[in-house]
Formats: sequence, C-alpha cells, structure tokens
Amino acid sequence: MLEKLAILLAVAGGLNWGLVGFLGLDAVELCLGGAVTIPGRVAYTLAAMGGVGCLPLLFRSRKGR
Repeated sequence: MLEKLAILLAVAGGLNWGLVGFLGLDAVELCLGGAVTIPGRVAYTLAAMGGVGCLPLLFRSRKGR
C-alpha cells in the first residue's frame, strides 16, 4: 500500500517536472501558489517523500529469479 502511494507521488512529481521542462508550466504553482504558500510546500514535500519512498524499490530483488 505504501509503495503504491510512494509511486503515485513520485509520478505526480515527475509529471510536474516534465511540464516545467517541456512547457515552462509548474502545475503546483498554478494550482497551489508554488513554494511560497503552505499548500505548495506540502505538495513539493509529498512529491519528494514519494521519490525517497521509491528508493528501496531499486534495490529489492525479484522473487523467483
């Protein structure tokens, strides 16, 4: 359950960074006011926590192989 939540948050953060890179559009800034507001900081923090939460998935071995 927590792994799926971490992946979801990391994907949302990745999509936002993709929008920033390709279109110069920051969805968090557009929707929540960016890093200068509390909701924006929460959104950025959750995306970062999702990325950190996905780190163990890189090092987990597959069962049966």
